[in-house]
Amino acid sequence: MDSQTSQPSQASPSPHTFQVDLRGLVDLLSHHLYSSPKVYLRELLQNAVDAITARRAEQPDAPATVRLYAEGGTLRVEDSGVGLTESDVHNLLATIGRSSKRNDGLESARSDFLGQFGIGLLACFVVAERIRVVSRSARTPDAAPVEWTAADDGSYTVRTLPHEARTEPGTTVHLVARAGAGEWLSEERVRSLARDFGALLPYDVRVGDEPIADLPAPWDRPYPSPTTRRVALARHCHDLFGFTPLDSIDLDVPLAGIRGVAYVLPSAVSPAQRASHRVHLKGMLLTERAEQLLPDWAFFVRCVLDTDSLRPTASRESLYEDETLAAVREALGERIRSWLTGLAAGDPERLAAFLSVHHLGVKSLARHDAEMLRTMLPWLPFETTDGPLSLEEFAQRHPVVHFTRTVEEYRQVAPIASAQGVGVVNGGYTYDSELIEALPAVRPGTVVSELDADTVTAHLDAVDPDEELALSAFLGAARARLDPLGCDVVLRAFHPLSVPALHLDDRAARHEQARAEAEEQADDLWAGILGSLRGSTPRARLVLNHLNPLIRRISSLRDPDLIGTATESLYGQALLMAQRPLRPADSALLNRAFIGLLEWATHTDPGKDDRR
Repeated sequence: MDSQTSQPSQASPSPHTFQVDLRGLVDLLSHHLYSSPKVYLRELLQNAVDAITARRAEQPDAPATVRLYAEGGTLRVEDSGVGLTESDVHNLLATIGRSSKRNDGLESARSDFLGQFGIGLLACFVVAERIRVVSRSARTPDAAPVEWTAADDGSYTVRTLPHEARTEPGTTVHLVARAGAGEWLSEERVRSLARDFGALLPYDVRVGDEPIADLPAPWDRPYPSPTTRRVALARHCHDLFGFTPLDSIDLDVPLAGIRGVAYVLPSAVSPAQRASHRVHLKGMLLTERAEQLLPDWAFFVRCVLDTDSLRPTASRESLYEDETLAAVREALGERIRSWLTGLAAGDPERLAAFLSVHHLGVKSLARHDAEMLRTMLPWLPFETTDGPLSLEEFAQRHPVVHFTRTVEEYRQVAPIASAQGVGVVNGGYTYDSELIEALPAVRPGTVVSELDADTVTAHLDAVDPDEELALSAFLGAARARLDPLGCDVVLRAFHPLSVPALHLDDRAARHEQARAEAEEQADDLWAGILGSLRGSTPRARLVLNHLNPLIRRISSLRDPDLIGTATESLYGQALLMAQRPLRPADSALLNRAFIGLLEWATHTDPGKDDRR
């Protein structure tokens, strides 16, 4: 032997086995892995169904029954599954994390099982202080029945029983409720949970004598007519989700082993609200809060489906994000997209009813999908100066599709632009400006242009030069008063006559205004930096309507102070009409103008009559 290998420091350390604190592990399961103690019943049903599946893989004609009996804080679950031998009990039930699905060459059939993680009966300790399992193996008919009894302190015993203790293959699980958990083992609660988890299970599952399964699933049942089917699915949706849907969409993806239905919500919801869907895995309810099942744009539906391909997380209460789920999400999104296209082609009334509630969701889809935008162009509603119209109809009416990016800009110009024959679309709502800008791509030849203050002003009639020259003193006083606010004053003639003044600006003007305000409040260093950013951006404009009688009277004033007060009043009124948010300087101006007008109106000094 080499002398170096004989040194103690080089000796291999002896391996040790992890010691598991079962109570601590149960606390971890109940507070962090599982959302509710109710999952204990799913684990029991799951183990029973998997045991039956394993037996039928070898004995196709074997019975397939699960019976649950609840009474006085105890629960008994009997199944006709594959059963266990004493060796199985030691290897499977008493070893945390080991799954029976990996035993006896069943790995190839693993996709037929619900469970994937071997946690099994451990979850029952969330509600039970003691678990007793009596089982007889179908694979080893001569083996005696075996009993495994475990307590929540981590101890367990195993013993064989006389053959007459259980004459048929299968397993019986007995639970005794822990203190304070008796309600979870009551017959009413067990029946409710069994119905919730096991309604689509393919085997004969009963609580007492009452069947739990409700097969075939509502979307797979034969109906005498499409109307009857629609009514039945609407009733199913109301029972399941609590609302009567606008419509139902079949979700059939054979390659992914998915069958189900999506229900269209009858009222609008926020796109930011995460939709929750019900997903069954091989008939067993996996989760009722699946959020990542559909594309984000499909927030207007709630769906329920059964699958045999999606992978659950460790808690079996949500779906594992992998390539399969991504492919399923895309396929389900395509089903919903096809439904929308079908409505557009053959059922415009139902499409109009849907869009009146969920146009935002369709717009979200259309901005990323040119084909969907092309399909929905005749149907999607937009706010325009011609009233609510689709982009298709608006583009047919106007050679140039002018739009604003904000609601405030639209409110500024809509009345005036409409009177001048300029069509404008309000692009300030969610997704609208993106869709308007995408219009030329799906409707070749369409001209789209963002509306700005220069465009609006250009469509207003100029005042006769001689008349404007005669009002130069008035305009000079008005401009001097609004110059500190970063606003110019121009005189135009436009309709409607009832509008005395129009406040026009655009994003560039507002940016320049914000920069100037920041420069005034900054220290020398920042003032210099902000000053260097000053551009040649046009300023905001107060457009006075020369056709308005009030403007004609104000323009005849001779007192510069009174002209300034009147101009400030017109400026404030124009801001309010445009529903623009007021800056502190604007609010101060409104107050000052209001007080000034009151003082002027109540002045009684006859020597000041020449102010009129």
